[in-house]
Amino acid sequence: MQENNPDFLYQRYSKDIMTSAVPRSGFVVFCVILVLTCALYPVLKTLCVQIHSAVTGSYVAGYHSVLLVNCPTEQTARDIGRSIMEKRLAACVNIFPLTTTMYYWKGEIRDTSEILLLVRTRTSLVQRLVTYIKAVHPYDIPEIISFPIDDGSQHYLKWMEDAVTDI
Repeated sequence: MQENNPDFLYQRYSKDIMTSAVPRSGFVVFCVILVLTCALYPVLKTLCVQIHSAVTGSYVAGYHSVLLVNCPTEQTARDIGRSIMEKRLAACVNIFPLTTTMYYWKGEIRDTSEILLLVRTRTSLVQRLVTYIKAVHPYDIPEIISFPIDDGSQHYLKWMEDAVTDI
């Protein structure tokens, strides 16, 4: 007799809505946490690297990088190197005089002398450095190549960490 009563169906239907709302809200919370984790990943990664390094006293491979940048003249290399250092984008810049470079440009093999910059910085600053160098470099397509540092002198790597602020 209860089955023919409309109130019985209404109560049962209302109960189903309540039980399905709990899993939906759990799913929404899960999605929000997932999105926040993805958005904060760079910050969390940097924090974890610093904690790991502080606790273990070891170096985490790839935390620092070396960039190679070719310049047409020594004065250009000095100007770019000095401005990189003044902006605290690198711990150290070496200027290697007179390297010989062969490359293809507009279908022809070119042979020229260039000055090589060796720039050491944090990997997190590489893209900022690339953007800056492209803005001030006289070449249309400057050579800017980055390599992660896998290992090295712990004292030197610590000095690099202290010398370059992660802005």
